[in-house]
Amino acid sequence: MINMILPDIEKLKSLVKTAAQEILLKDFGHSESEYKEDGSIVTPADIAMQDRLETELKHHWPMYGILGEEMTEGAQLAVIEQATRNKTVVAHGGAVSGPKDGQGYWCIDPLDGTSNYAAGLPFFAVSIALIINNQQQLGLIYDPVRDEMFTAIKGQGAYFNAQLLDHSRMKFTKNKPIIAEIDLKRLPKDLTVKLVSESIFASQRNIGSSALDWCWMAAGRFDIYLHGGQKLWDYAAGSLIFSEAGGRLVSLDDNEVFRGQLEVRSVLACFDENLFNYWYRWIGIERSE
Repeated sequence: MINMILPDIEKLKSLVKTAAQEILLKDFGHSESEYKEDGSIVTPADIAMQDRLETELKHHWPMYGILGEEMTEGAQLAVIEQATRNKTVVAHGGAVSGPKDGQGYWCIDPLDGTSNYAAGLPFFAVSIALIINNQQQLGLIYDPVRDEMFTAIKGQGAYFNAQLLDHSRMKFTKNKPIIAEIDLKRLPKDLTVKLVSESIFASQRNIGSSALDWCWMAAGRFDIYLHGGQKLWDYAAGSLIFSEAGGRLVSLDDNEVFRGQLEVRSVLACFDENLFNYWYRWIGIERSE
């Protein structure tokens, strides 16, 4: 058994910010791209950023594994299996006790919003989460274009550029949401038709970066978030930041969004309880037994 403290978030913020500014901003808007087997786009910046983060994280916190978006699925699954092989205890104040091997892993999206990045659209971010015992313990998302840093530690709230996010001070639309962040193409067809035909929101956006979606929801810039299918690295950090900011979220099958598995998950998220409940009923989510 060994004793450790959760990673110094200030050190993590510094190394992510430096890497993003040196790698991502340098090639933004004029980076070559190619298609991966799943049809998504990858650029040299994705690979360079993941390599940089892997090197930095292994150097500073060698006890944790690394699961990156640009790894093969087999390698990703192996990281999760290794991490869940042994249990650890996360004590109050961030102290961690447990075996050195298999105790946790970093979940990294080195460049969320690659299509935007390659096209010169300034909506992309770096996303990192620390997972221990299939639970999110730490989340960090950095937007280098706007120099906006969102962070959260489980049980300690969420922060935007070192300022605590307080949703009690946020104002929300009680009737039709002024802005609803909705990814129509990944939703079930019947729900998409219902959304378009009944139009219960006043305005709809999709900025093309799940990491920024979560952060902008956490900051109160959107009223509703509805997405039909995010991958683990899309929601691992963001859903923790949003929930620590006081938000409500559920999958469309009425389960937790994060379950510590390499799976695609849907989400309905909102801060305002009445608005959340209204959309929950309107969508027709069936409660789990």
